[in-house]
Amino acid sequence: MDTPGALRFLLKELPVPMVYATHRIIRDCNEEFATLFGYGRSELIDRSFARLYPKHADFVRTGKMWGAHLPGGKVYYDERVMTASDGRRFWCQVHGRTRHPTDPFAQAIYCFQPLTRPVVLGAFEMTDRQRQIVTLVAQGKTNTEIALELAISVRTVESHRARLMKAAGLSNAAELVAWFSTQVSA
Repeated sequence: MDTPGALRFLLKELPVPMVYATHRIIRDCNEEFATLFGYGRSELIDRSFARLYPKHADFVRTGKMWGAHLPGGKVYYDERVMTASDGRRFWCQVHGRTRHPTDPFAQAIYCFQPLTRPVVLGAFEMTDRQRQIVTLVAQGKTNTEIALELAISVRTVESHRARLMKAAGLSNAAELVAWFSTQVSA
């Protein structure tokens, strides 16, 4: 199962968008993955995932987040906005698992599931405090950790998060982080 031929066969047979990557370079993907992004398979093989993100900063930010959470063969997932070949942005949920015990990007497999959530284009005005809080949420900090770092109450953190999520039509922290990354890079 360690040979690329075996991986290609397995990916080809799966009915969901799947991709195998080494160091965030797409080494193989199935037709469902290529179709999701509006490319032919040959246009994606041996290319960086960076081309599928709205902005390079989104690619870097996601890499840092996954690098911190994926090591040791764990399964990790998030929800994020991606970009198709025609420039269309769409939400998807991404699950991934590394095959390397210490280098999460050495060999990894990812499953991309499109979500029916609309991408809201256009900047949303955040206060400086809201921006601080969402930035810390994106770093994986809890409400308690954020409150301690900003010297405010946990309830104040919760209130800011709730107002932002309501205004943007979001339902969880993963959506908030993904939404924020589109706001920062817009």
